[in-house]
Amino acid sequence: MKNYLNFENEIKNIEAEIDKLKDPYNNEGISTVDTGRIDKLQLDLDKKLKDIYSKLDPWQTTLVARHEDRPKSKFFIDNLFDNFFPLSGDRLFGEDKSSIAGLANFEGRSVMVIGQEKGEDLNSRIERNFGMMRPEGYRKSIRLMKIADKFGLPIIFFIDTPGAYPGVGAEERGQAEAIAKSIECSLSLGVPTISIIIGEGGSGGAIALASSNKILMFENAIYSVISPEGCASILWRDPKKTLEAATAMKLTSNNLLELKIIDEIVKEPSGGAHRDKDKILLDLRKSISRNLGELTTMSRQEVIDQRKNKFLNIGREKKLSKQALSSEELFSNGVNKIFNTKNSFWKNKFVIFPTVFIILFIILTFYFNIN
Repeated sequence: MKNYLNFENEIKNIEAEIDKLKDPYNNEGISTVDTGRIDKLQLDLDKKLKDIYSKLDPWQTTLVARHEDRPKSKFFIDNLFDNFFPLSGDRLFGEDKSSIAGLANFEGRSVMVIGQEKGEDLNSRIERNFGMMRPEGYRKSIRLMKIADKFGLPIIFFIDTPGAYPGVGAEERGQAEAIAKSIECSLSLGVPTISIIIGEGGSGGAIALASSNKILMFENAIYSVISPEGCASILWRDPKKTLEAATAMKLTSNNLLELKIIDEIVKEPSGGAHRDKDKILLDLRKSISRNLGELTTMSRQEVIDQRKNKFLNIGREKKLSKQALSSEELFSNGVNKIFNTKNSFWKNKFVIFPTVFIILFIILTFYFNIN
């Protein structure tokens, strides 16, 4: 049974009519297939899909990114990689089933694969905790990232989570620290890393695995610091203002590419990735192959420098401020300002100290006169 979003009613009606025409024996008085009518309806369907999906607003894009039928990390791991060998546990607490990770081959090259998995049905979604990783999931990722770094294996991440799990147990086991350590580890790796946002890229739960050399994003995926519902509740005290929140947050792939937060958009078929999984699989394979080929030509230090400069330069290339510094100037200028302030203070000490003394004298005199 197909699942439809609230803005897909016309698509639902056309597809229902096509299904009836393809199975005429379930309809009284009809015994032949009207292929001409089916072809016409199929053209209407394709046109309607292109028309609707070419004008999605940010909130509608969010709904597509969360679609139940959308291909998940497990689908891509099973179909893009050969000889996948799963690895489990963080060696500290336990296994987190919301992440799938292990060694694999991609086009003859050994790689490490780490993916956030939401699950396909209700039971698997509960088992996978709807893709919300706990501290042990991030610590498992850190462990495997270090193994990959030791053996020179490129790492490919699949991002699809509403956010890190906010439960009491997760917080008690150090959720924030685990995310911070994961980001720190990602930024320090000397091997090429590619993160692919295939659905939801929510908050720190996503960025923990998205601090990579290359960030690819599906056309109808989202990547944001908070969900539109959460943002609307905080800013407007009204969770129904999801469209305003989603628009303000600039969470769509086109917005993020323009801001240079992501590096590439992987185009989806009309109607979303779930409507033609073979096509999205082929396009993603080409994209990974191209980016991996580019990164593997770099030396270890070049990989680290490219990743560092990528994140330091976010928001700076358009010179939002006339006084904006380049990433190389940030540290040196900050240190210079500290020393300049210190030197200026001591140069003017014969003015500063008497002034402070006089002010204190006036305050104390005023205080004792009142008493």
